[in-house]
Formats: sequence, C-alpha cells, structure tokens
Amino acid sequence: MYSRKFLFVCGLAAAALSPVADVTSNASAATRDKAFFESVSGTWKGPGEIVAGKYKGTKFTCNLVGSPADDSPAGIKLDGTCRVGVFKQPMSAVISQSGSTYKGKFLDGAEGKGLDIVSGAVTNDTVVVGINRSKLNGAMIARVRDDKTMNVTVSVKVESQMIPVIGLTLTRQVDEMAVGSIE
Repeated sequence: MYSRKFLFVCGLAAAALSPVADVTSNASAATRDKAFFESVSGTWKGPGEIVAGKYKGTKFTCNLVGSPADDSPAGIKLDGTCRVGVFKQPMSAVISQSGSTYKGKFLDGAEGKGLDIVSGAVTNDTVVVGINRSKLNGAMIARVRDDKTMNVTVSVKVESQMIPVIGLTLTRQVDEMAVGSIE
C-alpha cells in the first residue's frame, strides 16, 4: 500500500491543482456559452401555442431576429413580433452573462409588462433561464434540435411543480439562393 506521507503529498498536489482545473472548466464553459448564443443568432420564425391557463389553445406565430448581446461575454438580444390572428405584439428579450449566471428581461422587465431573467445556465444545445414577475416564478428552456430548429418552452411554478404554459417551435430562416463564382 501507499505510505501516509505519499497520500498526504498527493492530497496537497490535488488541492493545489484544483483551482487550475476550475479555471480551465470555467474557460471552457464561457467558450461553450458564447458558441451556443452565436449559434442561435439569426432570423427565426415559427408557430406556438398556449398550452395551459386562461388562454389555453391560443395559437400564435413569431418572427424573431437574434444577435449577440452588447457588453456581455455571452448572451443574445432578440427582437421581433408575435402574431395572434390580426393582432401583432412586439417581442424582445435580452439575456446577458452576469458572472457565472445570466440576467436580463423579456419586453420591459417585471417593472413593466414583461418578465425579469434572474438566473440561467447553458449546455451544449440548451439554455435554461429562470424568469420572475412579482409572485410568478418559472423557467424558459430553449433547445436547439439541429442547426435549423429550436424548441422553446415556458413553464411556471405552481406550488412545487413546474407547469408548461407556452410551447414554440422556431425554424431558422435561411436564404436558399445559390451563389456561384466566375472563373
């Protein structure tokens, strides 16, 4: 077996190197987060539906344009509209990295008619942000299925359960026009 001195020295070495590993993992997480938000920049369009609550069954269509968030290492700024029948509602959101989490707002934030983004995390293909307005708490999950499709679900917390209330499937709008070159 190993001597106590050897185990003690190995333990000290592991403790000394753990901050280096943490910095490396934080750096890779920051790179991953930035790559995710860059991948969802662009023009998106798609149908959605309110699946719970007073307006259950209401269908709508959104047209959104995403661009990298200003003044943030990672994040996104979305602008566009969502339409129900003949009625259009402006839609905007800003999600910005704040330390190891995310902050931002939908529309004009909780002080206006919107929601505050109070937390967040990114994985390779998904962002989950915590949303809040007064006594309403919930989450918005955006999952990129492939480079042309993104699913968005908004859920609210009712007692101890998260209940999905809005579902939206967005398709990236790409100009399919072929471009050639002259030799």
